Amino acid sequence: MEQSKNTSAFYFLAWASFVISFVGVGFGLAFMEAVWSVKAFFGMSYLFSISSCFMVAKVVRDKQEEESIINKVEKAKTQQLINKYVEPNV
Repeated sequence: MEQSKNTSAFYFLAWASFVISFVGVGFGLAFMEAVWSVKAFFGMSYLFSISSCFMVAKVVRDKQEEESIINKVEKAKTQQLINKYVEPNV
């Protein structure tokens, strides 16, 4: 498997922005002047949006990894055929 190209600062930024946005929406919902049913609807919608974002990111990553593995196998098969049928220059 390939090494990750992301830095620790990038991971920190990603998680920090996630936590700050999550807490911000929580405070916003808590102090919003609306009935609890509306707050609950917005809260559930926000949680569903977050879970959907994680799911899309996972699906995209899995597809990329799958294509990477398929490309490696195809390259290996091609190299094997080249080695079998092409005479090396001596």
